[in-house]
Amino acid sequence: MTGQLAFVESPVQLLNVLEWAHTRTPAGDPADAAAPLTVVVLSPTDPMSRGQLRRMAQLARDEGLTVRWQEARGGSGALVRTLRELAGPLRAAERVIVGDPFSRYVQLLLSLFAPRRLTVVDDGTATMEFAAQLGRGERLVRWHRKGSLGPRELVLAPVTSLARRRLAPARGRTVEIFTSLPVEAPDGLTVTENAFAWTRTRFGPPLLTRGADLVGTSLVETGVVDADHYSRVVGELAGAHGATRYFAHRRESAEKLHRIAVETGLQVVRPDLPLELIARRGPIGRTVVSFPSTVVHTLPLALAGTGVRVAVCEIAPEWLRESASPRAQGFLSVVTGTAAHEVDRLTARAVSPADRLEFG
Repeated sequence: MTGQLAFVESPVQLLNVLEWAHTRTPAGDPADAAAPLTVVVLSPTDPMSRGQLRRMAQLARDEGLTVRWQEARGGSGALVRTLRELAGPLRAAERVIVGDPFSRYVQLLLSLFAPRRLTVVDDGTATMEFAAQLGRGERLVRWHRKGSLGPRELVLAPVTSLARRRLAPARGRTVEIFTSLPVEAPDGLTVTENAFAWTRTRFGPPLLTRGADLVGTSLVETGVVDADHYSRVVGELAGAHGATRYFAHRRESAEKLHRIAVETGLQVVRPDLPLELIARRGPIGRTVVSFPSTVVHTLPLALAGTGVRVAVCEIAPEWLRESASPRAQGFLSVVTGTAAHEVDRLTARAVSPADRLEFG
């Protein structure tokens, strides 16, 4: 029996590979259950991601998975060395699992070798955009990127085009999306629900604190949201909900987090695991407030039955930077609008510092 190969580049991707593996039990698909799963970590360079990935890698080993740490970005020659070392396992794999179909690394691997069975697991809300672009036959572009092709994109365009075809169902190839998000599957593509059963089985239920917790976002770092608007609204949310902690996104800058701590008095927490696991282990606030992101879909599943209230604060148009992609507002609205029914929506007006948030 040939094995299964997963490529992950973030802690959330590895968490969702664990969730996918948990669903492949002898009571499910016997073929998948019998095939060994090897997880290849295409290690990023930023310390926060690397630290969380090492913790997640140990959890995966504890579950009986084989984890291979690949320094895929370790200087000159790393790309060629990685492709050479992974060529054999990739060619032999019966199933390939990827966490980020927009990743240039994943696209390059898929352009070289076509998997017979392909599974895409969540790496944030990008899964929604991936399914939509695949269904419309568009080239794969992250939602926060502008549509024009730069020099790097032009060079890689043939790779992206071929990889996009390899990510679509075809004769001799099945494609599955394993997701906790609401996606509209193109014809021929299978969608399997991720209910975070592994997370609920292994962790919690958590101890609940009396206050609220805020969940940070990297929308400032990706050039979508204005930093001044963001910091001000974080302070308003903290005051309105009595929040004491701010769970930082792994990509948030140290300068921004220092500003938030000084201006709001919030305790900034840099989690050592994905937030779904941190929240499930506890302690966690009775209310968790987030900006539009994956957690407004995943936390209600991970925290089901615990009594935690999850709320999402919409992004007002005035917060967006002029450099933001024209698609940004619409996509963020979709993320908010498609959140689970039990998630509260918070309406924000950001016209002047005197304005306050309205909670509905």
